[in-house]
Amino acid sequence: MAFMGTKSASSSSSSTTSGFKYDVFLSFRGSDTRKNFTDHLYAALNQKGIFTFRDDEKLERGTFIAPELLRAIEESRFAVVIISQDYASSRWCLVELAKIVECMKKMRLIVLPVFHYIDPSDVRNLRKTFGEAFAKHEERYQDKIEEVHGWKAALVEVASIAGWDLQDKHEANVVEEIVRKISDKLISTYSIVHKDFVGINSRMEELVNLLGMGLNDVRFIGIWGMGGLGKTTLARVVYDRLRNRFEGSSFLANVREECEKHGFVPLQKQLLSDILFERNINFSDVQMLSNMIEKRLCYKRVLIVLDDVDQLDQLEALAGERVWFGLGSRVIITTRDQHLLIKHDVAEAEIYKAKELNSDEALQLFRLRLFWVKTISGNGFRIFLVFGCAGKLHFPEIIFS
Repeated sequence: MAFMGTKSASSSSSSTTSGFKYDVFLSFRGSDTRKNFTDHLYAALNQKGIFTFRDDEKLERGTFIAPELLRAIEESRFAVVIISQDYASSRWCLVELAKIVECMKKMRLIVLPVFHYIDPSDVRNLRKTFGEAFAKHEERYQDKIEEVHGWKAALVEVASIAGWDLQDKHEANVVEEIVRKISDKLISTYSIVHKDFVGINSRMEELVNLLGMGLNDVRFIGIWGMGGLGKTTLARVVYDRLRNRFEGSSFLANVREECEKHGFVPLQKQLLSDILFERNINFSDVQMLSNMIEKRLCYKRVLIVLDDVDQLDQLEALAGERVWFGLGSRVIITTRDQHLLIKHDVAEAEIYKAKELNSDEALQLFRLRLFWVKTISGNGFRIFLVFGCAGKLHFPEIIFS
């Protein structure tokens, strides 16, 4: 018996479960970047499952900043501030920025600046359009001059944070770097291991080491063992922990059962859809879809889990050879049949044998799952009622005080 290894087990990475409503807040000057860099970044964050707040285009036409927008800043883990040429000319952007800096100091909001084809030193020293913008603000808002000074201090502070300068980089690379940085930081904050998954942490680290994430080869990793040892749960936890480090990912659950019921085609389509985000794949021929997997994924760095495989032709249809996938890809296969992995050319060093619980872990699981205790007190006595996992009463004990 292993940790609580059920087929339905999965992690919860929702921001709402940890007190944050959003993962990322985007601050930008709409007329400068909404339809180009900001739009590309927003799409890339959403594609990776990173919950991002971007204001509605119609809101920018208003005179006053909406309260819900300021509240969104308070409810976000990260703020990506895209400082463009006319960013400082917008009172809306500056009020937003002052709130971001306030939350950065009080609530540990992580601020990531992007310098949109401007010299960061011009921002820090308030030169060119930035100096001109503040000259106008000081003239227009003479009755709120302290607020204007606060905006100025906020802009200088954010411009002093190490960020990304688009002048010397390709936008696609910068978008990828930002998404990867946020993904990595989010992974470290998520509680991906359920409290009842006894013994999973050490096994997870062993499997991650086996994956060799720092290497640029393509690896097929096998997890094998008898039923009930938690192979699927282990694969799921590692998948959830690492998926954002790849260009695409897919978790194909219950391969054996799905193939018996529906054949290979639905799983092949799901694999392609998960990674390529294509919903209308009209092919229905197994070989044609296998060729499509090979040709479309051979340049992509992907993470794939094939769960509960029991036939060689399942592997041949879904992950035939390493050359089907781009450098750095990892394919995790869970199975009860070690020889199946060997037949599919999975090296012995790449096979992880699922482990039963040791005596300490078994005792911990016993305490967690077999009994729970209810205490009743009154009139100078306490009754301890110990219940089994099926709700049956065991070992009532009365203690008089």
